[in-house]
Amino acid sequence: MLLRHRTSLRGLFVSNSPCPIMTSKHFLNFKPTTSSFNYPDNKTNLYPAHKFISSTFPSKSSPKLVPLSLKPSNLSFSSHASIPRPVSEAYLEKADDEIIIDTPQLKALEVKLKEIGIVSESFSPGQKNGLICPMCKGGDSGEKKLSLFISDDGNSAVWTCFRAKCGWKGSTRAFADVKSSYKRMNALPKVKKIKELSEHELNLEPLCKDLVEYFSERMISEETLRRNHVMQRRYEKQIVIAFTYRRKKELVSCKYRDISKKFWQESDTEKILYGLDDIEGASDIIIVEGEMDKLAMEEAGFRNCVSVPDGAPPKASSKDLPSQEQDVKYQYLWNCKEYLEKATRIILATDADQPGQALAEELARRLGRERCWRVTWPSKNEKEQFKDANEVLMFMGPAVLRGVIENAELYPIKGLFNFRDYFGEIDSYYHQTLGNELGISTGWKALDDLYNVVPGELTLVTGVPNSGKSEWIDALLCNLNENVGWKFALCSMENKVREHARKLLEKHVKKPFFDVRYGKSVERMSLEDLELGKKWLSDTFHLIRCENDCLPSIEWVLRLAKAAVLRHGVNGLVIDPYNELDHQRPPNQTETEYVSQMLTSIKRFAQHHSCHVWFVAHPRQLQQWNGKPPNLYDISGSAHFINKCDTGIVIHRNRDPEAGPMDRVQICVRKVRNKVSGTIGDAYLKYNRVTGEYLDIKETMNRN
Repeated sequence: MLLRHRTSLRGLFVSNSPCPIMTSKHFLNFKPTTSSFNYPDNKTNLYPAHKFISSTFPSKSSPKLVPLSLKPSNLSFSSHASIPRPVSEAYLEKADDEIIIDTPQLKALEVKLKEIGIVSESFSPGQKNGLICPMCKGGDSGEKKLSLFISDDGNSAVWTCFRAKCGWKGSTRAFADVKSSYKRMNALPKVKKIKELSEHELNLEPLCKDLVEYFSERMISEETLRRNHVMQRRYEKQIVIAFTYRRKKELVSCKYRDISKKFWQESDTEKILYGLDDIEGASDIIIVEGEMDKLAMEEAGFRNCVSVPDGAPPKASSKDLPSQEQDVKYQYLWNCKEYLEKATRIILATDADQPGQALAEELARRLGRERCWRVTWPSKNEKEQFKDANEVLMFMGPAVLRGVIENAELYPIKGLFNFRDYFGEIDSYYHQTLGNELGISTGWKALDDLYNVVPGELTLVTGVPNSGKSEWIDALLCNLNENVGWKFALCSMENKVREHARKLLEKHVKKPFFDVRYGKSVERMSLEDLELGKKWLSDTFHLIRCENDCLPSIEWVLRLAKAAVLRHGVNGLVIDPYNELDHQRPPNQTETEYVSQMLTSIKRFAQHHSCHVWFVAHPRQLQQWNGKPPNLYDISGSAHFINKCDTGIVIHRNRDPEAGPMDRVQICVRKVRNKVSGTIGDAYLKYNRVTGEYLDIKETMNRN
């Protein structure tokens, strides 16, 4: 291979002129003959005899004249000029005065590049070449998007395809063996030389009567066999079935099947889909797992069907999709891209077994799940189902097979659902009368029409300080446990553990923990009450606490709450209050954006685990407060608190003796997203300071 050398020949000028070239007072004049200079390194430099070579650098000293022998002619000369040592390579001059180079490493590099499919009429060391990529073939328009660079010394090459849908790149050296540090560069994909086939060369014959009868038993007609060019071949003293793979009616490959169901294919042929011509220009296509299934589909009236040439993988890969050149197993999809990309609906009718379903997943990943559909094969009996299209055709007939295809369902996409996926849940919901999904009663009749607890929802609770927000939630949890047996996770950061335990025990036992001050007039709980109450606490509540000085983040709280749901089966989570959490956020994130993101995380947790969450948030400092209940929009931080919660409740305690009893608590339901669980309105309860209970006012009157 002749390549242009990038580096200039320092000190050497080459001229076609027959007269000598003056460079100083010294000059060299050659006679027209081919000459060979001998150097100590035994390397020979050949020059055309009609060229003149002169030194541009005169000698700094005047050396002795050394006669040089020029062979094979008897030409000799002497010069006082210092002659630069010629480089060890052979420089040849083309007619257009371009200097090119031909070296062993360049020849080896050319061979290696041809092996991987990179071919060019000429390469230029030190320069980039624009070529057609052997992997993507330049796309439909044959673009020269492969950039190839040869190093200055002609010993290595690197390349990259700049087509967005290809991106193939690599590098190699002329001489790099397995032990070389360039082992990775040497491990390049080999582009096989695709051989051309013909029916004559393969000795293919029309099917004999025995094979036609064999297909007939499988419900495949002779007309279908003939249209799909199914043939036979005599192979090692047996006759085998030959499935011919064609594109635009030209034979591309051939796959064989013997009587024992052993398959093999012609080597060094291009992998394509079986029946490719049948889907040309089709908007709806069917892909099956075997040639027999393709023929079966035609018997059911579907010609727009192709089969994969190879078998199915044992399981679907969890790795990212490989690039085109690395996707060797599914190269047939890339080779048939122009046929597949026009389809708007692709029905994957692969086998029902695990490998078949894995194949469907691999095909959907490459073809795009958004345009894929899948079939469900009918059942053979209570435990089994038919494996593929040919089985359904043989045992159920073409009408049933046609129905399977017509009833194909959308291929599932993670995160994208249809109401059809929830029909069972909707039916169950419809037949419920009163149950958890319709809301659980709080235990207070005054609140029954306003607020019921629904699993998977978020209730926001607010109120001015010392209104009894935490006390009311504790009382609600005790009612839910008593009525429906719910368990809870408590992240109550304002309460000491012993104080929180005291409050819960008083509400459960309905007796004061102490017999002094507030509990003087009522019998104190006994030791037996305490022991039973401790067991109740242990069975009902699980604590989420940060024992060090750090503030817990919402992510930390939800992570432990998830563990409580999965390990202990808790049904509710209390986060009390918002301002005790760690609210560090990125500098470029506003508080409003942070609150929105936090509440979204809480709601997703609630919905995913069917766990009700009560979230306590304090209102901002109220200026000129008139003693009335605050609004949900008064919560410190963001309007997202009211926007994102399912139910918003304000707890308000009367502080004015002239306005009514001091033990009266107003429960203000200010937002209800789910009308099934309640409605907006106010309810009034009586607070029992001795036991911490919240009682219906009518019930209190009856007790008295």
